[in-house]
Amino acid sequence: MKKILFSALLLVVMIASQVVVAAADLEVNTPAISAIKGSMQARHAQLASHYASGAIGLTKDGLIAVRDANAVPLKERAGLNGVVAAENADRAKLYQEIATANGHPEWQAEIQNTFASRWIDKAQGGWWVQGAGGWTKK
Repeated sequence: MKKILFSALLLVVMIASQVVVAAADLEVNTPAISAIKGSMQARHAQLASHYASGAIGLTKDGLIAVRDANAVPLKERAGLNGVVAAENADRAKLYQEIATANGHPEWQAEIQNTFASRWIDKAQGGWWVQGAGGWTKK
């Protein structure tokens, strides 16, 4: 009986989390969101060659990570780490701002998960993405 109740509760929670994401306006735009998106777009030119080389990849949690530091010359690694950190800070702010703009800051985790899936789905061929089983080349 406990297993049945637990399973039913788990199902309700899973359905509720999907409803939350479905109800969120992921295209909402505020001055803060526009500024974050602008910052991310400007930074993308610095990151594009590193995605292509496999040095960085998209993580399963909606961030990016240095995947293969050896793909970057030693003198450039600190700079890449800084760009990755700035990108991840903007991504975290973006998720929070979208949740806040929807009037539900508690939705941040669900919004982040949705963006993680979308970015991995839209990644270019040859980029590395992280899934449940680890890194794979798309």
